[in-house]
Amino acid sequence: MLKSLFIKNYALIENIEVEFENGLNIITGETGAGKSIIIGAMNLLLGERASSDIVRKGAKKAIVEGIFDVTNNKKIEKLFEKFDLDFEPELILRREVSLKSTSRSFINDTPVQLSIIKEIGRLLVDLHGQHDHQTLLRTDFQLAMLDEFGNYEKLIEKYHSQRKRFLAKVGELKELKNKEQSLIEKKEFYSFQLEEIDKISPGENEDSELEEELNILENSEKLLNHTTQIYHQLYEAENSVFDSLVSVQHLLNELLGIDKSFTGRSQQLDEILASVNDLADYFRDYKDKLDVEPERINFIRERLGELNLLKKKYGKTIDKILEYRKVIEQELNLAENFTDKIASLETEIESLRRDLSGIATGISEKRKKIAEKLKKGVESELKNLGINDANFSVKFKTTKVTGNEENYVLVNDRKIKFGTTGIDEIEFYISTNIGEEPKPLAKVASGGEISRIMLALKSILAKNDKLPLLIFDEIDTGISGRIAQKVGRAMKNLASFHQIISITHLPQIAGLADCHFVVEKIKKDGRVISRLRRLSDDERVKEVAKLISGEEVTESSLKGARELMNI
Repeated sequence: MLKSLFIKNYALIENIEVEFENGLNIITGETGAGKSIIIGAMNLLLGERASSDIVRKGAKKAIVEGIFDVTNNKKIEKLFEKFDLDFEPELILRREVSLKSTSRSFINDTPVQLSIIKEIGRLLVDLHGQHDHQTLLRTDFQLAMLDEFGNYEKLIEKYHSQRKRFLAKVGELKELKNKEQSLIEKKEFYSFQLEEIDKISPGENEDSELEEELNILENSEKLLNHTTQIYHQLYEAENSVFDSLVSVQHLLNELLGIDKSFTGRSQQLDEILASVNDLADYFRDYKDKLDVEPERINFIRERLGELNLLKKKYGKTIDKILEYRKVIEQELNLAENFTDKIASLETEIESLRRDLSGIATGISEKRKKIAEKLKKGVESELKNLGINDANFSVKFKTTKVTGNEENYVLVNDRKIKFGTTGIDEIEFYISTNIGEEPKPLAKVASGGEISRIMLALKSILAKNDKLPLLIFDEIDTGISGRIAQKVGRAMKNLASFHQIISITHLPQIAGLADCHFVVEKIKKDGRVISRLRRLSDDERVKEVAKLISGEEVTESSLKGARELMNI
């Protein structure tokens, strides 16, 4: 449930902080007072995108924060686990929108992506806006609602996964067939290129290794001269480094006989002598092995020339050449085994099609069973809402595929079109009077009837899905009088299962509130602001009376209000 809502610097709202109760929370107010602004702020909190236009004039940013009690809500716990968030029984959602149109989202003060807020919001609140009942006339929305009543989410997820694999393979086959002529035309050219590369057969990093070797061979005279001099100065010369250090060692040994504190320095000198000796050995061995090989120099130069020619034609590096060779080799293998590859793909596609057909048929069968339950539930709810003779049903149809279209599944050996939701095209049919044939909902129902049908569907869905909070923004459109009383009682009954927040203009609904708020405009510091205020029991009576008689409250309207409120 929503425990509290905080709105700051949002449109006409300067600062609102309100606590809601369990049961039926009613919000009333004059047209233009700001009821729709509160719904807009709630939509923002639940993940709707926003621009800087919503920031109140003179403020730097707008803030909307909601605190929800999610104790024992296993679905929310699973989502928190999925997004690696720490779960707490009290959930705080917050959105901030700045003048620069930058938006920040937080869950329990942890910054998160907007998509996470949206996904969690779907499990917290079902918000039905003023114009949402029109979406009920769309068949795609009707199918989505039907699926919400079912308990086959995993089957639908499996369908989506299988459909994705199937379409990927169909696309691969189409691409393969499209490139057949191109492969035939390029086969001879690719063969020539592969032969040219293989004739030279470049090795990985071969060019850099050859360039390093060539550099050494081309500078062999300098290397011989310098290494000889180094060896001579280190070891062979009359006053070589080694001989000089030996003389120093003799002197240091005499000092040791006098003062033992020179022991460490004597050891250090021994190590230096050993190092100089190693250096001398290294340079002696290097110069002795050094050999000028004109033939090897010529070979390396020619080899590098061949490699550079390949680089110009097939890539700037040997790695690029080898990558290109791999590509054309694969293309040649494909060209030579084209028929086999197509046959293999077609076999794989037919296997995927069989699996997809089974899953799609399974979803369709489950939908038809759920549709029967939905029929009984809607008709029962509509009777409570004053449509006693409603005949509600869900009509199913599928579309056959003709021609060479590949995107089909098989249902009883018939090629049936499928889409993102499966093979079913459904539409809600209804008649509201005895003797009338059911017709598509869009052609039959009036505005008031659509509102009641939507309320009936929401009621069944809410009882089934256990959504914590339902928000209705003037779902009572197009109804009045006795029907309004029935709608009010239906909402009151629904409020025993869920927390409900309802914006209404009907006294018959407002009178049933467990908690009543009013939205009103006031002037502050020369500006108009909207505020949301909880009403006391006496104020509730007067507010319901206003809804009955208008701005002027009369004794008869007060009496009527008390009757509606059962007080």
